[in-house]
Amino acid sequence: MSEVRQADSLQRLRAILRSIGQVAIAVSGGVDSLTLAAVAHDTLGVHAAMHHAVSPAVPAEATERTCRVAAARGWALDVFDAGEFADPMYRANPVNRCFFCKTNLYGAIARRTAAQIASGTNSDDLNEYRPGLDAARVHRVRHPFVEAGIDKAEIRRLAARLELGSVADLPASPCLSSRIETGLPIAPDMLAMVERTENFLRGALSSNTLRCRVRARGIVIELDPETLQRLDSDFQSRLRSRLVEELGMPDVSFAPYRNGSAFVGNAP
Repeated sequence: MSEVRQADSLQRLRAILRSIGQVAIAVSGGVDSLTLAAVAHDTLGVHAAMHHAVSPAVPAEATERTCRVAAARGWALDVFDAGEFADPMYRANPVNRCFFCKTNLYGAIARRTAAQIASGTNSDDLNEYRPGLDAARVHRVRHPFVEAGIDKAEIRRLAARLELGSVADLPASPCLSSRIETGLPIAPDMLAMVERTENFLRGALSSNTLRCRVRARGIVIELDPETLQRLDSDFQSRLRSRLVEELGMPDVSFAPYRNGSAFVGNAP
């Protein structure tokens, strides 16, 4: 993308944020929401506040990153528990689980501020089934990236231009509950096991593209094709032993990474 077009995108985004005025950015800790927060703060100053929810489904790394970037850039940051684990519909993990997650998130933010809530949803997200967008409509959440016609690739370029460092290259990392096969109840100890396992495997395999999936038939470790190809049967056996010894995990199987593979069922 040319520098002129990128500048135009940033100008459109800034104009949209100015038209909103007082804004509350829902910050998950990923590249989308952190980039939006950076632009909002640079554009609106004290009229932009960032809201980050913590829960067993949010990786500790995401919270640490959000707090670190906020402190470095002088953001007003509100860290709170959105309370989705008190919602039995969320814990039941239906196909539209994200609706209940975002309903709790946006409801909690709305109770904490009268500002317009905005999310880091981008134009690419509109091509997928995202029940969280239904919750956003209910709460009248705005999506400045969508309004400005900005996709994921452009967000990464903006993050680099805004000098957000490693944020620009962050791999996609949905909440930990996305690792649990739909229909299986979600529990905090299960999510803690998933997070420990993924952190352990990143260190052991030097791979960012991995998921620890909890399925009805057992635990499945999904890896990018290149990493999976390096794992011969002997290495897999030794890795399984380490997972059992160091993390207390049950036996696991390995499979190629597939986006959203824990999502089982049909949209309502």
